[in-house]
Amino acid sequence: MTDSVGALANEDILASFSAQHKPRLEQCLAASIDQYSAPVSATPPASNLIEAMRYSSLAGGKRIRAMLVYMAALACNDNAQCGPPSAITDIAATAVELIHCYSLIHDDLPAMDDDDLRRGKPSCHIQFDEATAILAGDALQSLAFELLSCHAQATAELRISLLAELSKAAGVSGMVGGQAIDLAMVDRKPDYDTMVQMHRLKTGALIEAATQMGCLCGAGSTEQSQALRQYAQAIGLAFQVVDDILDIEGNTAQLGKPQGADMEANKPTFPSIIGLDAAKQQAHSLFQQAITALESFGESADPLRALAQFIIARQT
Repeated sequence: MTDSVGALANEDILASFSAQHKPRLEQCLAASIDQYSAPVSATPPASNLIEAMRYSSLAGGKRIRAMLVYMAALACNDNAQCGPPSAITDIAATAVELIHCYSLIHDDLPAMDDDDLRRGKPSCHIQFDEATAILAGDALQSLAFELLSCHAQATAELRISLLAELSKAAGVSGMVGGQAIDLAMVDRKPDYDTMVQMHRLKTGALIEAATQMGCLCGAGSTEQSQALRQYAQAIGLAFQVVDDILDIEGNTAQLGKPQGADMEANKPTFPSIIGLDAAKQQAHSLFQQAITALESFGESADPLRALAQFIIARQT
C-alpha cells in the first residue's frame, strides 16, 4: 500500500468514525448545557453566561480528545462494534470535551495567551467580555465533574475512577501545571527536557486521560491500559510538536488562531529549541512509537492508528 493510499484509508476510517460518534457528542454537549436554560425556582437564568458556554463548547472543532474516549473504549471492547457506545462512554467523552473547552477559553484570555481567535471565530472574551469568559470556563469545568459524578447508570467504582483520571489530568499534575510552566517560560529558553515535561502536562495529560477513561468504559485490561497510556503519551507530545511546526509553516485557517502567535509572543517552541528539521523528525518518531504501542490490538484499534496518522499529516 502506498503512502497516498494509506493516507486516504486513514481519512476514510476517521471520517466514518466521526460520522458515527460526533453527533452523539454534540447532542450530549448541547443537552448538558441546555439543562440550565430553564429558570430554577424564581431565579432567572444567567442567559449571557449560558450563551457563552454554548458559544465556546458548540463551536465545532475536531473533538480529538472526546473521540479518543470513544476510540479507546472500542479498542478495549470488540463487542462495541456491534452496537452504539454505552451511556457512560458518552458522558466520559462529553466531560473530557468540556474540560478542553474550558481550558481554551482561559488560555485565550489577555492574562494568558491573549488570543483573539479560536476555531476561526472570535475568542470567548472578545465575543462577550473577560468576566463572562472566565465564568463560562469555570462553569464548563464544574459541569464536567457534575456529569461524571451524577451518572446513575454507572457503578460508583467506575464513576470514581473516571473522576480521578480527569481531575488529575486537569489540575496541577496535568494541564494547569503545564500551563503554569508555559507562562513562566515566556522570554526564556528552556532546555529540551523542560519543554517535553511542560507539554506532557499541558497538552498530553488530558489526551492520556481520554484514553484511560475510554479504557475504563470499555472494561479494558491492565495491559490494554498500559498500551493506551504509551500511545497517548506519544501522540500527545506529537500533537504539540506539530502545532509548533504549523506556527511557522501553517496558516491561520489550519490553526484556527493567528499563525505565528507563539513566535510573536516570544514563547519557546520545539523548532526554536531543537530546530525545524529536528522537530519534524521528532514528530515522525513519536508517530512510530504510538503505532508500536498498539501492536497488541486488532482492527478495533484502527481509528486510534488513523488518528495518529492524522496528527502527523497536519504538517504542511
